Amino acid sequence: ISMKNIIKIVLGFFFFFTFLHAELIEQNGQKDGYDVTLKSSKALVVGSNEFVVELAKDSKVVENAKVKVKFFMPEMPGMPYMESESEAVLVNGKYKVNINFSMNGTWQYQLKFKTEDGVVHTIKGSVNL
Repeated sequence: ISMKNIIKIVLGFFFFFTFLHAELIEQNGQKDGYDVTLKSSKALVVGSNEFVVELAKDSKVVENAKVKVKFFMPEMPGMPYMESESEAVLVNGKYKVNINFSMNGTWQYQLKFKTEDGVVHTIKGSVNL
């Protein structure tokens, strides 16, 4: 077997393994009486990703909040701080937001939503890419 074929086989396994383990993200939580769900529309990739945020209070969908999501990766040796932040748009009772991941790794997030009463609620978490 030539070195070129070995490289093709290794890359093939890498892409196959990556594809098999690509999963949709869905994280659920509660904050100040609100039920919050953050989920990806597809498996996360380096580049553009769509997330959907669902908000409910007392089992009723909340459609009048301002939702903003910021994903970031802290500065590490040899690597600068990175972030992608976007305001969500309400579509059919769900808040949609596009986030750009510039590299693989663990991305932390802050999901903020401001309700009618002017209160800003913050939920923190992380996703692995």
